[in-house]
Amino acid sequence: MTENEQIIGELVKRARIAQAQVENYTQEQIDNVCRSVAWQTYCDANIKVCAETAVEETGMGNVADKITKHKVKVLGSLLESLKGKTVGLIEENALLGIRKYAKPVGVIGALTPVTNPTATPASNAIAILKGRNALILAPHPSAKRSAKVVCDFMRAGLRAVGAPEDLVQFVAEPSLDLSQELMRQVDLILATGGPGVVKAAYSSGKPAYGVGAGNAVAIVAEDANIQDAAQKIYFSKAFDHATSCSSENSIVVHDSVYDALLDGLRAQGAYVCSAEERDALENVVWIPNKKGVITINGAIVAASAPKIASMAGIEVPDAARSLVVECADVHADSRWRGEKLSPILTVWRYRDFDEALGIVKTLTDYAGTGHSSGIHTFNAGYIEKLALSQKSSRIMVRQPMAPANGGNFYNGMPSTVSLGCGTWAGNSTTENIHWKHFINVTWVSEPFDPVRPQDGEVWDTFWGKFGK
Repeated sequence: MTENEQIIGELVKRARIAQAQVENYTQEQIDNVCRSVAWQTYCDANIKVCAETAVEETGMGNVADKITKHKVKVLGSLLESLKGKTVGLIEENALLGIRKYAKPVGVIGALTPVTNPTATPASNAIAILKGRNALILAPHPSAKRSAKVVCDFMRAGLRAVGAPEDLVQFVAEPSLDLSQELMRQVDLILATGGPGVVKAAYSSGKPAYGVGAGNAVAIVAEDANIQDAAQKIYFSKAFDHATSCSSENSIVVHDSVYDALLDGLRAQGAYVCSAEERDALENVVWIPNKKGVITINGAIVAASAPKIASMAGIEVPDAARSLVVECADVHADSRWRGEKLSPILTVWRYRDFDEALGIVKTLTDYAGTGHSSGIHTFNAGYIEKLALSQKSSRIMVRQPMAPANGGNFYNGMPSTVSLGCGTWAGNSTTENIHWKHFINVTWVSEPFDPVRPQDGEVWDTFWGKFGK
């Protein structure tokens, strides 16, 4: 047995012992487990420690927004979980003679991103525990201290209700090899992170939920409330220095409201770059890596707008929280079409709605297919056209996409920090991944008197039109 097998094997052994102890918990017991764990990552004193540790260790985002993120996502995940039934009989259809019973999955391995090293595991843990499962967290190597902090809080929550602490564990010295071994030994994988992480999860031979790459695009139509749209887009793009994969990377704005929308963004605090500044910015956003391949500069990921601007020799106000770059030809070979992983927003102009749809398609085909699109309009026809044509798993209408995609108190999306993007992105689901994805279901079927239609009832109309 290799050292990696031993390290992960010990974690999995402890997880299985802990999971067996809660396998027969009542719904009330497991719901109290979720409440207790959630409180430990929701109360002000603990959130502050999580947020400060995450920013200090990773250098990404900012403390105030991370505190807000914990407040929204942890409470949202808890409320979503409390709505569900995950113990015993969870559904019955007397007419069809069907009853469904929930069972645990077992031990779940969760790979988490460096951009959200405490809010992501805290929110996912609630959904995983709801199914009476155990969790082993594999953090990004650059966020291992953050993982320990949040896991220690969650383990305290388990102790408080008499549940085994080893329902929540983490890989103390994370590495690619250990993550791969974890995926090999657990029962199910939840991979929240970059394409490499997701691909590894799906290649592990174990069932996995992965998420697709972000590159959220929002349309601002001619009938939009410009002040409202500008405020929501700015807030979403600036929040936590755009650590969220749902943060708008581009907006596609109707020609008649284009200037007003830019003025609205300026009024919020965005800095709109000149053509020369755009070129200077491009040279620091994308740089050659060690292999000489042009890629995102790690130094700009989830950094503040003034910091990124200063790297490009651009002077912006200290209060600026977003940089806006105007783009002209979406079909040109431009890196600005993709995800920037930073508070940089690209703006594209359109003149009719079909052109807008084409721009959105081009942008998301370049990166982010299957993730999300948005639209600021009151025109039901526009909304339906976007919904019918766009390969997005979720479309936000008149909402800030970073806080809205994963569910919020003002929409009906299931609360989550992990967004499935369907086969468009190589994922197994288009859903917001929450508690229902972490249970097995036993179907019990009882017979009833046969109900079989005559052939003519099924095909008469068809035969009449096409012949028999």
